[in-house]
Amino acid sequence: MWATLTNGSFRILRYCVLRLPPVPSQVHRFRALTFMENTNLNNVTSSSFSSFAHSTKSGDRGRGRGRGREMKHDQERSGGRGGGSGGSGGKDKIDALGRLLTRILRHMAAELNLNMRSDGYVKVQDLLKLNLKTFANIPLRSHTVDEIREAVRRDNKQRFSLLEENGELLIRANQGHTVTIVESERLLKEILSADEVQVCVHGTYKRNLESIMESGLKRMKRLHVHFSSGLPTDGEVISGMRRDVNILIFLNVRKALEEGMKLYISDNKVILTEGFDGVVPVKYIEKIESWPDRRPIPF
Repeated sequence: MWATLTNGSFRILRYCVLRLPPVPSQVHRFRALTFMENTNLNNVTSSSFSSFAHSTKSGDRGRGRGRGREMKHDQERSGGRGGGSGGSGGKDKIDALGRLLTRILRHMAAELNLNMRSDGYVKVQDLLKLNLKTFANIPLRSHTVDEIREAVRRDNKQRFSLLEENGELLIRANQGHTVTIVESERLLKEILSADEVQVCVHGTYKRNLESIMESGLKRMKRLHVHFSSGLPTDGEVISGMRRDVNILIFLNVRKALEEGMKLYISDNKVILTEGFDGVVPVKYIEKIESWPDRRPIPF
């Protein structure tokens, strides 16, 4: 309110009421944060999984960058960060389920206290007890065994295997693990002869080539270095290489086997090796080509 005094009289010039928005209670904010921090999911905080499952930031070459790429792809396929199904139907619901299963079975078993065997298998019923949501914002507990079967059937890279044992259904990821519970000999089939392998090629990007030439191919946080059993356009290739790679690195399988490197192949035809102390040295590289023009790159 403003006023003025003129010739001994008091006159009101203007009057207005200001309404300020309410200030949030600090107590309520504190309670909300406390609730978030203390929410359990089988002895693991939901915030811990959320930071993993919803991160799209890229890390280093290897698991960090791979996870970042996979997470971004998952969100695009399944309705975005924290988004609902958005009316996209049952296909996206199953797709989102399959991608969550990939994360859990490759990377999260120990953190979630899952009873994973050394061959990578866990009980499907144990998975369905986890207090997690898929990228379609659907609780994992609301899914059924039949829907898990359908997710396995639809997966175009054949990332999973199912096993029925003693009346129980078990599931595993065929490769790509970071959890150290898994043993190569139990998870994979060992390659004993170079004649078993027609092509063994690692797909990567030009930006990584200098580092690879300096220190070899590293498995990073994963258990193995991954190779494909064919080229990106080969109809038989279903996993082991991203289709947007622009560098192909071919492994000299015969030399590697002769000098004691162990090579394995997964159920979905990905060739894997621990190398020597987690590294495939440069001397085992047979040739390097650009992709898709396949021009030789000297090294």
